Amino acid sequence: MQYKWTALSIILISSLMGSINMSITLIALPAIFNGIHIDPMSSFQYLLWILMVFGLVNATLLLSFGRLSDIYGRAKFFKLGFLIFTIGSILLYLTPGTGDAGAIEIIIFRIIQAVGTAFTMANGAAIIADAFPPTERGKALGINMVIWTAGQFIGLLLGGVLAVFDWRYVFLVSVPFGIIGTIWSVLKLKEISIRSGENKIDYLGNITFVAAITSILIGISYGLMPYGDSPMGWGNPWVIFAMVLGVVLMPIFLYIETRVDVPMFDLKLFKIKMFSFANIAGLFNSLARGGMMFMLILLLQGIWLPLHGYSYESTPFWAGVFMLPLTLGLAIMGPISGHLSDKYGPRWIATTGMVINTIAFLVLASLPYNFDYVVFGITLFAMGIGSGMFGSPNSASIMNSVPAESRGVASGMQYTIMNTAFTVSMGIFFTIVIVGISQRFPAEMTASLTSIGAAKLAPIFNQIPPTGALFSAFLGYNPMGTILDALPANVVAMIPQHIVTTITGTTWFPETLADAFMPSLQTAFYIGAVMSAIAAIFSVLRGEKFIHESHEGEFESEGKIVGEKAVSKEEGK
Repeated sequence: MQYKWTALSIILISSLMGSINMSITLIALPAIFNGIHIDPMSSFQYLLWILMVFGLVNATLLLSFGRLSDIYGRAKFFKLGFLIFTIGSILLYLTPGTGDAGAIEIIIFRIIQAVGTAFTMANGAAIIADAFPPTERGKALGINMVIWTAGQFIGLLLGGVLAVFDWRYVFLVSVPFGIIGTIWSVLKLKEISIRSGENKIDYLGNITFVAAITSILIGISYGLMPYGDSPMGWGNPWVIFAMVLGVVLMPIFLYIETRVDVPMFDLKLFKIKMFSFANIAGLFNSLARGGMMFMLILLLQGIWLPLHGYSYESTPFWAGVFMLPLTLGLAIMGPISGHLSDKYGPRWIATTGMVINTIAFLVLASLPYNFDYVVFGITLFAMGIGSGMFGSPNSASIMNSVPAESRGVASGMQYTIMNTAFTVSMGIFFTIVIVGISQRFPAEMTASLTSIGAAKLAPIFNQIPPTGALFSAFLGYNPMGTILDALPANVVAMIPQHIVTTITGTTWFPETLADAFMPSLQTAFYIGAVMSAIAAIFSVLRGEKFIHESHEGEFESEGKIVGEKAVSKEEGK
């Protein structure tokens, strides 16, 4: 086997396991919380941190790791990342604590796992770009992108299946792959990258960036948590302080990067038109898609699946199954678009992908809550096609546009922008939905109870926090049953049995939630359409095919902008 394919196979294992672990807890959270004996609705902060800490750590560390890899070797840090990831997976499987202590241990071990993934993510695309010639990079990066995205949906299915047996299996599944990947990478992965001539580390830039991005992302995370009587924490002084601190530190970081000899965030790369506009297009694509998966899962688990007879306990698993058309579309188009990008350039392929996604978001916004699944599935498939058409050409154009010795930094910059945008997108989408539900849910609850002759129960059931109603669906249970269990027995005995049967069934609560949920969800989808359209515009502006190897002599010390059109050396032979 040629080395390039060996390298790609190792990268694919790391991408698959990294992406699986970003989503596997999404479905397995009810089993995990039951396993460590904790009530998720009274410990909302742990729920959010277990979900989001993986992405937060990745967004914080990718840039620094990319720069370190350019200096000391990409293969070396990739191997270290695989080892750290495996250690984190083993610790998660062995989590000794229960209750709050167990939740904190899981969060800490997830951080360790995420640090390992950050090492592999920062170097994966760069190693592929080093191993493959420009005429094959798009195809190779496309395959990697398909595996990465497919892993997110495989994680949904695995989490649903494994959690049925034992919540620890959710983490154990990564261990054998981690061990195999670590050993294989140590034996087979070679250091063929061109090292950066400068080995200085931008300590001040690193510290400022980590402080800025951490403040912003922590502010977003706690902004989604209830604060006092408010369903969200945007009025929390600490959230405001964290957001302001991050916003103030970010321009300071950018100023530092213009003054140091060897910046970790190489702003000169943005003088390359292809690099600049491809990253901006990727930013808006990530803003559109970051919260989309959560919104679709909430729609399926909280409303559509119960209305179609699925028990609340089974909805997490079936939500993953019913979202498979998205993965299928991506799996089909990812490698094809990469190959076409190698041959014809990324501009119109990636742009068409974003146009398709824009249309798909508009279709999703137009669907009723009790939609026809054929229409929904076709829309998801189209969105997968659009994402596949955009992802690999966009990534290939970024990696092709920079000097070989800067690929680690470029990869780190690309994934930092993407992961940060994903987290910001979640904050935007969740805020829109939770604010909307908070305004509408009490009135809808009262109207629904009145319609079944149970208006006297409204004062009791209106005490349900809107976020509790939303995330009960996300965690796979009907909050009505939980509320009834918490009421005194003599109160429950006074409620007619037919009313108890109605409100604890699979249709009454989803319909009540849908009336409060759908207007906000539609707004979120419209925002996704706008973001995708902006991504399409910047994708057009990137210019035609450009490969840096063909223009190395044109780059002056100040970072001259080169022409849009170029043909690689390989194509000229």
